[in-house]
Amino acid sequence: MFNIIFPFLAAGDVEGATEAAEAGGLSFLNPIIMIALFGLLMYFMLYRPQKKQEKAVNEMRSSLQVGDEVSTNGGILGKIVQIKDNFIIIETGNDRTKLKIAKWSIRAVEHREEEDDDEDEED
Repeated sequence: MFNIIFPFLAAGDVEGATEAAEAGGLSFLNPIIMIALFGLLMYFMLYRPQKKQEKAVNEMRSSLQVGDEVSTNGGILGKIVQIKDNFIIIETGNDRTKLKIAKWSIRAVEHREEEDDDEDEED
């Protein structure tokens, strides 16, 4: 395989290298093919999983409901009281402090309100 990619190294001298390049004919395509394969590899290993994760996070943020317990990027835990277009109002702690936070700052839904209802019905 190494000889296919670098035929001039296998030849050992300059004259042999030109003869090997002429014999190969399309040897100038080898670097282009390698770059294309590297690009495909990068797409499937980096870009595609990131887009998949981004889609899942956006879906989670769009499905937020009043009563869900959420955690923010800053580590604040609270229960959703009100949802507006780009902002959410959450209650935190025993003293029920209300915080207005941006929707993009929601990291995860810790506990869904509808899960509690399902558990009560099963008992």
